Amino acid sequence: MNPRRAPVATGPLALLMLALLGLATPVSAHHVLGRPAYSVGADSNTPPGLQVETQIGHYLVTYMAFPAFPKPNEPGRVNLYATHLDTGEIFRGEVTFKVRDDRWFAPEEVLGVQAIDDNVYRQGFEFSRAGDYIISAVFEAGGEPYIIDFPLRIGDPAPIGPIGWTVGAIGAVLVGVNLAQRKRRWRLQAERKPS
Repeated sequence: MNPRRAPVATGPLALLMLALLGLATPVSAHHVLGRPAYSVGADSNTPPGLQVETQIGHYLVTYMAFPAFPKPNEPGRVNLYATHLDTGEIFRGEVTFKVRDDRWFAPEEVLGVQAIDDNVYRQGFEFSRAGDYIISAVFEAGGEPYIIDFPLRIGDPAPIGPIGWTVGAIGAVLVGVNLAQRKRRWRLQAERKPS
Protein backbone atom coordinates (compact mmCIF):
# COMPACT_ATOMS: atom_id res chain seq x y z
CA MET A 1 0.00 0.00 0.00
CA ASN A 2 1.31 3.41 -0.94
CA PRO A 3 0.78 6.12 1.66
CA ARG A 4 -0.22 9.47 0.21
CA ARG A 5 2.33 12.20 0.63
CA ALA A 6 1.44 15.80 1.23
CA PRO A 7 2.34 18.00 -1.77
CA VAL A 8 5.40 20.17 -1.27
CA ALA A 9 4.78 23.87 -1.86
CA THR A 10 7.77 24.52 -4.11
CA GLY A 11 6.19 27.40 -6.02
CA PRO A 12 6.16 29.95 -3.15
CA LEU A 13 9.58 28.82 -1.93
CA ALA A 14 11.09 29.16 -5.42
CA LEU A 15 9.46 32.58 -5.81
CA LEU A 16 10.87 33.72 -2.48
CA MET A 17 14.36 32.56 -3.44
CA LEU A 18 14.14 34.28 -6.85
CA ALA A 19 12.93 37.50 -5.24
CA LEU A 20 15.78 37.47 -2.72
CA LEU A 21 18.30 36.78 -5.49
CA GLY A 22 16.93 39.71 -7.51
CA LEU A 23 17.19 42.08 -4.55
CA ALA A 24 20.77 41.11 -3.71
CA THR A 25 23.23 43.94 -4.26
CA PRO A 26 26.98 43.69 -4.67
CA VAL A 27 29.13 44.45 -1.68
CA SER A 28 32.06 46.84 -1.92
CA ALA A 29 34.89 47.35 0.52
CA HIS A 30 35.48 50.71 2.14
CA HIS A 31 39.20 50.35 2.80
CA VAL A 32 42.14 49.54 0.56
CA LEU A 33 45.22 48.31 2.44
CA GLY A 34 44.04 49.96 5.65
CA ARG A 35 43.34 53.32 4.01
CA PRO A 36 39.80 54.65 3.67
CA ALA A 37 38.62 54.37 0.06
CA TYR A 38 37.39 57.97 0.08
CA SER A 39 40.99 59.15 0.44
CA VAL A 40 42.21 57.05 -2.51
CA GLY A 41 42.51 59.36 -5.52
CA ALA A 42 43.46 59.02 -9.16
CA ASP A 43 47.13 59.60 -8.34
CA SER A 44 47.20 57.14 -5.46
CA ASN A 45 49.76 54.35 -5.33
CA THR A 46 47.27 51.82 -3.98
CA PRO A 47 46.09 48.82 -6.00
CA PRO A 48 43.63 49.53 -8.82
CA GLY A 49 39.91 48.87 -8.52
CA LEU A 50 40.00 46.99 -11.80
CA GLN A 51 42.83 45.10 -13.46
CA VAL A 52 42.37 43.16 -16.69
CA GLU A 53 44.97 41.31 -18.73
CA THR A 54 44.08 40.14 -22.23
CA GLN A 55 45.73 38.93 -25.40
CA ILE A 56 44.65 40.55 -28.65
CA GLY A 57 46.38 39.78 -31.92
CA HIS A 58 50.14 40.00 -31.39
CA TYR A 59 49.90 41.96 -28.11
CA LEU A 60 49.41 41.29 -24.43
CA VAL A 61 47.47 44.23 -22.97
CA THR A 62 47.09 45.05 -19.28
CA TYR A 63 44.54 47.64 -18.20
CA MET A 64 44.11 49.19 -14.74
CA ALA A 65 41.60 51.70 -13.36
CA PHE A 66 42.28 54.05 -10.43
CA PRO A 67 40.99 54.84 -7.80
CA ALA A 68 39.64 51.63 -6.35
CA PHE A 69 36.05 52.97 -6.25
CA PRO A 70 35.58 55.77 -8.81
CA LYS A 71 32.77 58.18 -7.97
CA PRO A 72 30.91 60.81 -10.00
CA ASN A 73 32.58 64.24 -10.22
CA GLU A 74 35.90 62.89 -8.96
CA PRO A 75 38.99 62.40 -11.16
CA GLY A 76 40.15 58.93 -12.08
CA ARG A 77 42.74 57.38 -14.36
CA VAL A 78 43.24 54.32 -16.53
CA ASN A 79 46.68 52.86 -17.24
CA LEU A 80 47.36 50.66 -20.25
CA TYR A 81 50.42 48.50 -20.94
CA ALA A 82 50.86 46.77 -24.33
CA THR A 83 53.74 44.39 -25.11
CA HIS A 84 54.37 42.28 -28.21
CA LEU A 85 53.86 38.57 -27.50
CA ASP A 86 56.81 37.29 -29.54
CA THR A 87 59.45 39.95 -28.89
CA GLY A 88 58.33 41.36 -25.52
CA GLU A 89 58.80 44.88 -26.91
CA ILE A 90 56.54 47.60 -25.58
CA PHE A 91 54.15 49.23 -28.07
CA ARG A 92 55.36 52.79 -28.69
CA GLY A 93 52.62 54.34 -30.87
CA GLU A 94 49.62 56.40 -29.82
CA VAL A 95 46.53 55.02 -28.08
CA THR A 96 43.10 56.64 -28.43
CA PHE A 97 40.82 56.23 -25.42
CA LYS A 98 37.06 56.35 -26.02
CA VAL A 99 34.08 55.95 -23.71
CA ARG A 100 30.39 55.11 -24.02
CA ASP A 101 27.54 54.15 -21.70
CA ASP A 102 27.10 50.43 -21.28
CA ARG A 103 23.84 50.55 -23.26
CA TRP A 104 22.93 49.55 -26.76
CA PHE A 105 23.45 52.25 -29.37
CA ALA A 106 25.07 54.65 -26.89
CA PRO A 107 27.17 57.35 -28.56
CA GLU A 108 30.94 57.08 -28.17
CA GLU A 109 33.12 60.01 -27.08
CA VAL A 110 36.89 60.38 -27.32
CA LEU A 111 38.53 60.82 -23.91
CA GLY A 112 41.95 61.56 -25.40
CA VAL A 113 44.90 60.41 -27.48
CA GLN A 114 47.92 59.45 -25.40
CA ALA A 115 51.58 58.86 -26.15
CA ILE A 116 53.63 56.48 -24.05
CA ASP A 117 54.98 57.86 -20.77
CA ASP A 118 57.41 55.67 -18.82
CA ASN A 119 56.15 52.52 -20.68
CA VAL A 120 52.52 53.32 -19.71
CA TYR A 121 49.60 54.97 -21.49
CA ARG A 122 47.69 57.08 -18.94
CA GLN A 123 44.26 58.56 -19.54
CA GLY A 124 42.39 60.65 -16.99
CA PHE A 125 38.62 60.70 -16.69
CA GLU A 126 35.85 62.34 -14.69
CA PHE A 127 32.20 61.37 -15.04
CA SER A 128 29.32 63.54 -13.90
CA ARG A 129 26.90 60.71 -13.15
CA ALA A 130 27.04 57.20 -11.75
CA GLY A 131 26.66 54.24 -14.07
CA ASP A 132 28.34 51.50 -16.04
CA TYR A 133 30.63 52.58 -18.87
CA ILE A 134 32.80 50.92 -21.49
CA ILE A 135 36.24 52.41 -22.12
CA SER A 136 37.88 51.46 -25.40
CA ALA A 137 41.60 51.63 -26.11
CA VAL A 138 42.30 51.85 -29.85
CA PHE A 139 45.69 51.64 -31.56
CA GLU A 140 47.23 50.45 -34.80
CA ALA A 141 50.34 48.26 -35.08
CA GLY A 142 51.80 46.57 -38.13
CA GLY A 143 48.96 47.91 -40.27
CA GLU A 144 46.34 46.15 -38.09
CA PRO A 145 43.80 47.93 -35.89
CA TYR A 146 43.46 46.87 -32.25
CA ILE A 147 40.39 47.70 -30.16
CA ILE A 148 40.15 46.63 -26.52
CA ASP A 149 36.98 47.28 -24.48
CA PHE A 150 37.00 47.42 -20.68
CA PRO A 151 34.06 47.86 -18.28
CA LEU A 152 34.18 50.68 -15.72
CA ARG A 153 31.63 51.29 -12.96
CA ILE A 154 31.31 54.81 -11.61
CA GLY A 155 29.58 55.19 -8.24
CA ASP A 156 27.09 52.78 -6.74
CA PRO A 157 25.05 50.64 -9.10
CA ALA A 158 21.27 50.81 -9.17
CA PRO A 159 19.75 48.57 -6.47
CA ILE A 160 17.87 46.54 -9.08
CA GLY A 161 19.60 46.18 -12.42
CA PRO A 162 18.56 44.40 -15.60
CA ILE A 163 19.30 41.00 -14.08
CA GLY A 164 17.10 41.79 -11.07
CA TRP A 165 14.24 42.89 -13.31
CA THR A 166 14.61 39.73 -15.41
CA VAL A 167 14.57 37.49 -12.34
CA GLY A 168 11.52 39.35 -11.04
CA ALA A 169 9.67 38.94 -14.35
CA ILE A 170 10.48 35.21 -14.46
CA GLY A 171 9.31 34.88 -10.86
CA ALA A 172 6.01 36.64 -11.68
CA VAL A 173 5.45 34.32 -14.65
CA LEU A 174 6.15 31.27 -12.46
CA VAL A 175 3.66 32.47 -9.82
CA GLY A 176 1.04 33.10 -12.51
CA VAL A 177 1.53 29.63 -14.00
CA ASN A 178 1.44 28.06 -10.52
CA LEU A 179 -1.84 29.82 -9.64
CA ALA A 180 -3.40 28.90 -13.00
CA GLN A 181 -2.44 25.23 -12.52
CA ARG A 182 -3.91 25.17 -8.99
CA LYS A 183 -7.14 26.73 -10.18
CA ARG A 184 -7.35 24.19 -13.01
CA ARG A 185 -6.66 21.30 -10.60
CA TRP A 186 -9.37 22.50 -8.17
CA ARG A 187 -11.84 22.87 -11.04
CA LEU A 188 -11.10 19.32 -12.27
CA GLN A 189 -11.47 17.91 -8.73
CA ALA A 190 -14.78 19.73 -8.31
CA GLU A 191 -16.07 18.28 -11.61
CA ARG A 192 -15.12 14.72 -10.60
CA LYS A 193 -16.96 14.80 -7.26
CA PRO A 194 -20.44 13.29 -7.53
CA SER A 195 -23.29 15.65 -6.67
